[in-house]
Amino acid sequence: MVRDALSIARSPLTFLERVVARHGDLVAFPSPRGAVLLVNDPAGVRRVLQDNPRGYGKDTVQYRSLAAVTGQGLLTADGDTWREHRRLVQPAFHHGALAGLAEAAVGAGLRLRERWDAAHPAPVDADAALMAEMLTLVGRTFFAADLDPAAGGIVTAVDGALRLLVRRARSPVPRRWPTPSRHRLRRAVRTVDGAVEALLAGRRALPPGRAPDDVLGLLLAAHAQGALTDRGVRDEIVTLVIAGYETVASSLTWTLGLLADHPGAQDALAAEVDALGGVPSWTDLPRLPYTRAVLDEALRLYPPAWALTRRALAEDRVAGVSIPAGTLVIISPWLLHRREADWPEPDRFDPGRFLGRSPGTAAPRGGYLPFGLGPRLCIGRDVALTEAVLVLATLLRGRRVHRPDGARAPAVDALVTLRPRGGLPLVLTRS
Repeated sequence: MVRDALSIARSPLTFLERVVARHGDLVAFPSPRGAVLLVNDPAGVRRVLQDNPRGYGKDTVQYRSLAAVTGQGLLTADGDTWREHRRLVQPAFHHGALAGLAEAAVGAGLRLRERWDAAHPAPVDADAALMAEMLTLVGRTFFAADLDPAAGGIVTAVDGALRLLVRRARSPVPRRWPTPSRHRLRRAVRTVDGAVEALLAGRRALPPGRAPDDVLGLLLAAHAQGALTDRGVRDEIVTLVIAGYETVASSLTWTLGLLADHPGAQDALAAEVDALGGVPSWTDLPRLPYTRAVLDEALRLYPPAWALTRRALAEDRVAGVSIPAGTLVIISPWLLHRREADWPEPDRFDPGRFLGRSPGTAAPRGGYLPFGLGPRLCIGRDVALTEAVLVLATLLRGRRVHRPDGARAPAVDALVTLRPRGGLPLVLTRS
């Protein structure tokens, strides 16, 4: 492990691939702080995430680090706190709320088209454009707030904070030491907190009866009833902003890059979207199975949450192996989605894997988890998929996506989500 420390910091994905190739689907790492087990077996993953979820907690370095930015929101909270917060927020993600969100997603796709059209023939960095636009979409749908004027500052602060978290997690320097990165992280969090305070002030200034019925309204109602503290409201807002924009933006960025490299898939998607006869809408979702399959396959190859961790709260048996209480379990969707036993030619982009079957059933349960599995399945999964399908279909209606001449696929940065190193410049042309 000491010998591999530098390679882990440079490319954790490559390190994990090499370890599994050498040792198999269950790998125990030597650690002075207790047992560490990498689980790349679908049955073992089901045991940890679905069959025995109460036997595992989130007291891990990964989630403690994230909590420095998100606090104890849904992403990092555990136990009764998580269950209560999820119950409070769940109504905002009910299926009936998706129709209104769909209209906002189409608007986001149209604004992205305008941005690319205005830049033509110059490329646009898809990573930056989608991050900013998805933040705007989150602001308008979750909080009925137009974040456009401040989008750059919030994106920069959140993105900078998350990158600092990754750097600190890979550094051998103890996190309690007063390093420059620790001070920068505090400044970034203060910027995020300032944006949250402004958001709350704007909502509370509205006359009685004028407040929209949205996620922010649910949080403030819970606060008024004593179910959420001031800090609890702040933590859920920050969690929803981060989880709501970065994961969707990451998945769409990689999807566009894959389509640019696979003209046949782009032809099939264009034919499906053109058959709608106009701008996509909520009622058109059932008529976009190939567009959804493209996204499912992109999520297989580039799952935004590339690593999940859990801490065993009691002794358990995982994939035939007894593990002691306190074991740190590492699960990597990046690895699971590339198991050749479940995914023939796993590195090949093939949306056909997901056609003609229920979404997510192209592999054994536990073998495909871009949104997690079990009770901790991402609360925003259906929201994210609705947004992504409609943004993609709207953006590419009557358009083709290409890489600039001479450009190559970027390297993958395994940060909090998977990001293209140096951005992803792409050109959109009329078809």
